[in-house]
Amino acid sequence: MLELRPLVLGISFGLLLSGGVAAQGLPRLGHAPLEKVLAALTLEEKVSLVTGRGMRIEGLNEEQQAPVVGHTDDKVAGAAGTTFPVPRLGIPSLVMADGPAGVRISPTREDAPGRTFHATAFPIASQLAASWDVDLVRRVGKAMGHEAREYGVDVLLAPAQNIHRYPLGGRNFEYYSEDPLVSGKMSAAMVAGIQDEGVAASIKHFAVNNHEWNRNTINVKLGERELREIYLKGFRIAVQEGRPWTVMTSYNKVNGTYTSESGVLLSDILRKQWKFDGLVMTDWFGGRDATAQMQAGNELLMPGTRLQQKSLLEAVRSGRLDEKVLDRNVERVLALVMQSPVFKGLTHSDKPNLQADAQVARAAAAEGMVLLKNPGPALPLQTPARVALFGNSAYQMVTGGTGSGDVNKAYSVSLQQGLDAAGFVTDAELASAYAGYLAEQAAKQPETPWYLPKPRLPERVIDAAELEAKARDSRVAVVTLGRSSGEFVDRKAEEDFYLGQTERQLLEGVAKAFHAQGKMVVVVLNVGGVIETASWRDLADAILLAWQPGQEAGNAIADVLSGKVNPSGKLTDTFALKLEDYPAAKNFPGVVLKGPDPNDKSLFGANAREAEIRYQDGIWVGYRHFDTHAVEVAYPFGHGLSYTGFRYSKLTVKADAQGDTVQASVTVTNTGKLAGKEVVQLYVAAPKGALEKPEDELRAFAKTGLLQPGQSQTLQFSLSGQDLASFDPALGRWVTDAGRYEVRIGASSRDIRLSKSFQKPAATQYAP
Repeated sequence: MLELRPLVLGISFGLLLSGGVAAQGLPRLGHAPLEKVLAALTLEEKVSLVTGRGMRIEGLNEEQQAPVVGHTDDKVAGAAGTTFPVPRLGIPSLVMADGPAGVRISPTREDAPGRTFHATAFPIASQLAASWDVDLVRRVGKAMGHEAREYGVDVLLAPAQNIHRYPLGGRNFEYYSEDPLVSGKMSAAMVAGIQDEGVAASIKHFAVNNHEWNRNTINVKLGERELREIYLKGFRIAVQEGRPWTVMTSYNKVNGTYTSESGVLLSDILRKQWKFDGLVMTDWFGGRDATAQMQAGNELLMPGTRLQQKSLLEAVRSGRLDEKVLDRNVERVLALVMQSPVFKGLTHSDKPNLQADAQVARAAAAEGMVLLKNPGPALPLQTPARVALFGNSAYQMVTGGTGSGDVNKAYSVSLQQGLDAAGFVTDAELASAYAGYLAEQAAKQPETPWYLPKPRLPERVIDAAELEAKARDSRVAVVTLGRSSGEFVDRKAEEDFYLGQTERQLLEGVAKAFHAQGKMVVVVLNVGGVIETASWRDLADAILLAWQPGQEAGNAIADVLSGKVNPSGKLTDTFALKLEDYPAAKNFPGVVLKGPDPNDKSLFGANAREAEIRYQDGIWVGYRHFDTHAVEVAYPFGHGLSYTGFRYSKLTVKADAQGDTVQASVTVTNTGKLAGKEVVQLYVAAPKGALEKPEDELRAFAKTGLLQPGQSQTLQFSLSGQDLASFDPALGRWVTDAGRYEVRIGASSRDIRLSKSFQKPAATQYAP
C-alpha cells in the first residue's frame, strides 16, 4: 500500500476505547482466555477491530473517509495504516508499513526536528528472484524485518508475488517471476526472513493481480487449471513453506467476485485446502461490500472507512451478518495482535543498523545481476581502465519502482560513483555535461505526483566528433539504459519496452565511434522488467542486466563489471524478440464495459470504470509458451552467463516403485579460471495424458556455493508425486499421469545439459 496520512482515534469511539474509563477486573488480552476478552467487547469495538483507523484523502466523500479524526504520526510517521486499540482490555494498536523493497516510512517527524528516519532501499523483487538464492532472499527479509522492528512497525506489507504474465505489467518490479515455483520459493524465503525478526509479513496481492489498468474494478476471467497451476501455486508454496502471519487480498475480481469477497479463495482454498491459520486483510480500500468481505473470511478491512463501520453495525443489528462470523474475525485480529512486537512489549530504538543492511543490499544486488551477453569476453573490466560513461541513468540511477514499492532512503550510489570507488577512471568532462543536461531537462518537466513514475528524460544527443574524441581517450564505453515503473500505471510499448529514438541514436553513435577504434561497448540495463534487446544487442560487446538495484546500485554494478563479484544471476522471465510474441499481447490490458461512475471514486479521485479481461493464454505463460510452441526468443528463461565455465556430470535419478517420490543428484564442476556460482535448474517433461502439457516445467532448482577453479559440488533434489502433477478441472484434483517422465538438468530452459527418465506405472490423484 501507499504512504498517505493514516488517522488516529477520535471522538466517535473515544469513550468506548479509552483506557481512562476501564473498569476494575476486566479481562485483558494475553492474561484472560480469549473468549472472555471477546465477550467483554462491545459491538462497536468489535467492528472497530475489523476495520483500520483510516486515512484522509482529498476527493473522497465523507463515508469513504476515515472513521475517526487525527493522524498516527505519534506512532510511526508515514506508516501505511494502523488498527484500533482497546486499551481497557489490553489491546494495542498495530502499525503497518509498506515494504516490498524496504520499510516505507517518513524520513522526518514533527516531534524529532533535525533527525532522520531512513530505511534501506533493497533491490527490487525481480532482481532478488534472479539470484535464485533462497538463503540470500531470507537474509534480505531478515534485514527488512530488523528495520521494521526497530522503527516500531508490527506488520510489513511484503512480499508481493503475482505472476509476470506480460512485460508491461506496471508492478512487475515488485513481483518475482513468470514462473510460480520461483515466485513461491522466493516469497516463502522473504516471509521467513521478515518473521525471524518477530514482525508479521503480508504476502500480496491474493490473487491474479497482474496489471494496474482499472485494477480496482477489473474482472479477470480465467479457467480453474491456469488459476491453480499458474496464479495460485506460488501463493500456496509461500503459505505452506513460509507460514506468513497475514495475507493481503487484491483489488480485482476473479470470475465475477472481488477477491476480498470470495469465500472460494479465502475460506475454501486458502484456509481449508492450504491450512492457512493467519489473518487476511484487504488492500487499501479494496472490495465493495464489507459484509460480504466478513463472510468470505477477509477479517481486516484496511485502512478502514466510516461507510464500512456503519454498514457492519447495521448488518449485525439487522441479522444480515451473524455476530458469530464477526467474532471469528475479531479472534483472528486478536491472534495477530498477540504475535506482534507491540503486544510483547518489545522496545524499538529508531536506530536500525543501516550500514550493515546496506551491505546486505549491495551483495543481493550483485547476486541478482544477469550477464546476458559477453562473447569476447569483454567483461570483466580491468582497473584502472578509463571509462566513458553514457546514458542518463548512469548519473541518476533508477534504484527502484514508485508507489508502495518505493523507500525513503538516505542516499543512492550512481554508476559513476561506483566505478570511481572501484578504481576506474570515469570521464569528468562527460559527467559535467550530463549534470548540466539533466538539470536543464528536469526543470522543463511538469510536476509528477509522488506515487507515479517520473517521465523518462530523452537521452542527451552527442555529436560524432565528441564521440570520436571520447573513444580516443577511453578504453571502454559503458552505456546505461534506464527505466522506471510503478503503481497505478502499466508500462508502454513505445519508448519503454522498445528503445526510444534518442536511446537508439546514442547507442548507435557510441558503438560506431568506439568500434571504429577497436574499443569495447558495454550496455548496462537499469530496468525493472523485460525490455526488447534483439534489435540492438549486436551493437554491444557485453550486456549486463543490472535491474533496479536499490541504494547501493553503483557499487554493486561496479562489483560485477570489475569481476570483484562473478555474475551468477539468471533470468526468471523470458526475453522475447518482440512484444507480440507473448500470448497475453492479444488482449492486454482488457476492455472497458461501461464508462466512469461519477459516484464511485477510487484512490486519488480517479473514477472507477467497470472492465474485464479474459486470460485466453491459459497455462501458456512465459517459457511454457515459448518452449512448447518453439517460438524463437532473445534470451530464454533461466539464461545467465558467468566469467567462468561449469560442467554438469553424474546425473542420477531414482524413483520409488509408484513413481511418487523422486530423488535426483548432479555434480557441477567449475572448469574455468575464476571462482563462481552456478544455478542448476531441474525441468520435468511429463507424458501425454488427458491434459495438454508444456514441453517441460521447472520443478526444482539449486545454486552452488562459490566454487573455486576445478572444484565440484553435488546438488541434491527431491520431488514428490504432487510436484509433478497438473490440475484437472474436470476432476477438481491434481493428477500425476502414468507413463514416462524425463528429468532434464539445465543451465536454462533451452540449455539442457543432462537428462534421465523414470517410469510411473499408475496415475495418482491428489486433493487440491
